[in-house]
Amino acid sequence: MQVDHIKALVADDMQAVDEVIQKRLSSEVVLVNQLSHYIVNSGGKRLRPILSLMASRAYGYEGSHHHNLAAIIEFIHTATLLHDDVVDESELRRGKETANALFGNAASVLVGDFLYSRAFEMMVDVDDMKVMKILAETTNVIAEGEVMQLMNCHDADTTEQRYLDVIHAKTAKLFEAATRLGAVLCGRTEAEENAMASYGMHLGTAFQLIDDVLDYSSSSEEMGKNVGDDLAEGKPTLPLIFAMRNGTKEQSDVVRKAIEDGGLDYLEPVMQAIKETGAIEYTEKTAKNEADLAIQQLDHLPESDYKKALQDLARYSVDRSY
Repeated sequence: MQVDHIKALVADDMQAVDEVIQKRLSSEVVLVNQLSHYIVNSGGKRLRPILSLMASRAYGYEGSHHHNLAAIIEFIHTATLLHDDVVDESELRRGKETANALFGNAASVLVGDFLYSRAFEMMVDVDDMKVMKILAETTNVIAEGEVMQLMNCHDADTTEQRYLDVIHAKTAKLFEAATRLGAVLCGRTEAEENAMASYGMHLGTAFQLIDDVLDYSSSSEEMGKNVGDDLAEGKPTLPLIFAMRNGTKEQSDVVRKAIEDGGLDYLEPVMQAIKETGAIEYTEKTAKNEADLAIQQLDHLPESDYKKALQDLARYSVDRSY
């Protein structure tokens, strides 16, 4: 399943969002312009702003404020990517060199700060205290999630629940905000708002779980990053946690050693342990359950192309190869 038909549904809206993004990226500082345009235009799926647009349209929204909110969501996401790649010392993202590889760590961190602060300027322009509260809390939770992940790095005793807590904070929280804001913008009931937020949380969790699967089952060309990057960074993702928990003592020991030491010296035996314990299948099953839970949250929506697209996006999140 591809997302082309979903993107086509919001193509006009996304063009308007892109215009907002290009306008608000503008800075008199040349390096800010260069780096921020590089990362924003580097070929991402733009899922988070698309989610925000579809959520508002699913409730019948006919205004234009959703364009600004979608742009804010994309700025926050882009800022997290810039900071993420510096922390992870990543050299590839989406098949291209990362901004920190090209421009250096200092420039990436500072331009990430610029994008965060520009997003908050735009929140003020929206002039809605509830919107500001949601987005302020979201950025705070994401930052906490980043720190939680840092604490888990090289910690082979990380539990599945601790790992899921990181996903919920670091990745799924922005999905949740994107979809919640669609309901808020349309003045929906608290129950509807919470259902749409829950859809985003489950979808974001499913999406990250599949990313973790692809780190051990996809090619560099498909992923746009180096296979085994998570292992090299000592990140105890769910396939590793499951393999360590369900493998033989020898398998458990080698996965533990790989997490604690980092690097790719143990990649081959770790891949073998993941395969033989069924860790990929377990993680895929967990992701599919999250996608199913996401779809259930949409039951309250009236039938429309946008509701179907939201359902399809949840299915796509677990049926993709990159």
